[in-house]
Amino acid sequence: MSQHPAGLRERKRQRTYQAISDAAVTLFLEKGFDAVSVSEIAEAADVSKPTLFRYFPTKEDMALYRFADHEDEAARVVAGRDAGVPPLAALEDHFLAGLEARDPVTGLCDAPEVLAFHRLLYGTPSLMARLHSYTARSEAALACELEQTLPAGSPTPRTTAQLAAGQVITTQRVLATANWHRISQGERADSVHQAAVQDARHGFALLRTGLTPFT
Repeated sequence: MSQHPAGLRERKRQRTYQAISDAAVTLFLEKGFDAVSVSEIAEAADVSKPTLFRYFPTKEDMALYRFADHEDEAARVVAGRDAGVPPLAALEDHFLAGLEARDPVTGLCDAPEVLAFHRLLYGTPSLMARLHSYTARSEAALACELEQTLPAGSPTPRTTAQLAAGQVITTQRVLATANWHRISQGERADSVHQAAVQDARHGFALLRTGLTPFT
């Protein structure tokens, strides 16, 4: 019984996060990121400015909230992989599954609302700069998981895991960006899928040539 109020509070908190982010993104898409004020967002989300800032310290965070669930995604894939499956194999399979599902994170999605958001993201320097902080946290989370998979006594395990995580996250980012560029030029996700799969397999093959401890 004691957990019930806490659960309600957390759900309410998450709904507020989502409501603020949704209101902000809607305004950003209508008017442009720089043209929207914090006051407008607070009014649209039906919250006070102090409340808004308790949830999101910057406008950039409001726009990028939809990436929050993906920050530790690579780490979760490694942690949750089946016994005997190497980390890189699990990460590759997960990325390929994302391509098949047209997951927006892979860049291979031509849904109108996703296209509009990606144009906003790639066309706003401050959002791209802020996205680097999300990438850094993704790398850190993945590095922690990769370090756990190294055999006992491995030399410089932390540095090895950090370098590997940086290469994996960068490879995924480059692949997703390439897919987005194809889509942004008018190609359909279905027609790009095969090439995106080939690129992903090639990218992970290149990773395997230098990341043998994780293969």
